[in-house]
Amino acid sequence: MNLLFSNDKRGIYPESWYAADATALPSFAPLRGETRADVCIVGGGYTGLSAALHLREMGYDVALLEAHRVGFGASGRNGGQLGSGQRMDQDGLEDLMGQDVAHQLWDLAQDAKVLVKGLIEKHGIECHLKPGIADFGFGKKDVTELQDHARKLQDNYGYSDIEPLSAEQAHVLCPSPAYKGGLMDHGAAHLQPLSFALGLAKAASNAGVQIFEMSHVHHINEGATDIVQTDQGRVKADHVILAGNGYLGNLNRKVAARVMPINNFIAATEPLGDATAQVLAQDIAVADTKFVVNYFRLSHDKRLLFGGGESYGYRFPSDIAAKVRKPMTEIFPHLRDVKIDYAWGGTLGITMKRMPYLARVAPNILSASGYSGHGVGNAVQAGKLMADAIHGQDTGFNTLATIPTPSFPGAGALRTPLLTLAMSWYALRDRLGV
Repeated sequence: MNLLFSNDKRGIYPESWYAADATALPSFAPLRGETRADVCIVGGGYTGLSAALHLREMGYDVALLEAHRVGFGASGRNGGQLGSGQRMDQDGLEDLMGQDVAHQLWDLAQDAKVLVKGLIEKHGIECHLKPGIADFGFGKKDVTELQDHARKLQDNYGYSDIEPLSAEQAHVLCPSPAYKGGLMDHGAAHLQPLSFALGLAKAASNAGVQIFEMSHVHHINEGATDIVQTDQGRVKADHVILAGNGYLGNLNRKVAARVMPINNFIAATEPLGDATAQVLAQDIAVADTKFVVNYFRLSHDKRLLFGGGESYGYRFPSDIAAKVRKPMTEIFPHLRDVKIDYAWGGTLGITMKRMPYLARVAPNILSASGYSGHGVGNAVQAGKLMADAIHGQDTGFNTLATIPTPSFPGAGALRTPLLTLAMSWYALRDRLGV
């Protein structure tokens, strides 16, 4: 079974609020027959679209192949949070990589936010970009860790856009009784993720990228010239970029061993009107310290967009709304009976260390994936870094490629049940509050 086709109708965006809200692009024709390109990109999400746009601006002939529609996967379904830093915090990065590399990774993450915001401005992408993400904790230990993290970024990394929050300050922003304090990051942001993806696709197409939708890649013949084979055609290219993330499957075994697909879910309530003040007092996004993280924000039409719950394996649950309603009502008990208008799932890629996996998997093939829930900035930047590497400027790519990315236990048939067992344990810890 292939995750590309396990939960969705071929070429039809899921019935999400994002899809209902976004201005659709005309479809791009499938690849038929043979074509030639300097670079062939597999995957039409943030990574692939960013790589395609930047390569085209450098003068390369680019062909992008997408099995469904551009922005169809996690890029068009995620929580829309453009966070600061990497998915692993700076303490963890310092322990793993040392002080110097940790600072380089912080600087790269800062660059990622600037890149996303710059692309939105340069190409006039209407995706409701707004500043501000708060991180909230449930108890003294995790609140203290968040507050200490904010102070460390202020003192050691010169980041002045962040501040610790007391319980009282947190409740001014979000009146949920579950949260006991945390931090506020004014330099982070949130956006409508599908609209952003479609804006990148429009910019890439306008720049001259050949985009082919409904073009499922099932095999790559590696050589001096790589041949990328789809159901109805093939691309001969000097370079290939793998940008499928959680949907890449076994197209490359090295990536498949290190990047695990998992499913995450979001619900959009009915418009709340003036009752939004009982959820968020400001138009910010929120994430919390649960291992299976809750994340939420308000849409521009005053819905609560709440993400929560994960599953492992191929199939989404039969009642996604019920799956999300459970954590949503733990945070907002007064919404237990609110109407949910949309509920959808998506598949993302995670790594053992929750850091992106960038690698040269063959002499002419680069890959980036495994953003572990931090993909709005990471993925867009990874696309640019791969474009830069093909152009001979590989410093940023190499910095991320040096991060150790171990294979999952079993690296194949065993990895999903082992991950399910591990995640179930952490979910139990969340419920018990340990």
